[in-house]
Amino acid sequence: MVYAYVNLSVTDEATFAAYREQAGAALAKHGARVVTSTPEQSVIEGSRDTTGRGVILEFETKDAALGWINDPELEEVHALRRASGNSAITLLA
Repeated sequence: MVYAYVNLSVTDEATFAAYREQAGAALAKHGARVVTSTPEQSVIEGSRDTTGRGVILEFETKDAALGWINDPELEEVHALRRASGNSAITLLA
């Protein structure tokens, strides 16, 4: 299994709601599942930029994760996420 950590600071709740309506199907297309999602994160050591919603995604393989983020058919879904706030996605693979 391969994991991706998503940190999303939402600034536009309406756009984020539109993203959430489509995100599940986009993830399922590439065999991913949400392991956990939380609106609050706490840094317990070190420092980092602003934290927002934290999500851990699970993929079968690194290629599946890269397929999800690079899928041209999902560009509009990813654009909604980007437009909803600041996000960073880290692949743990």
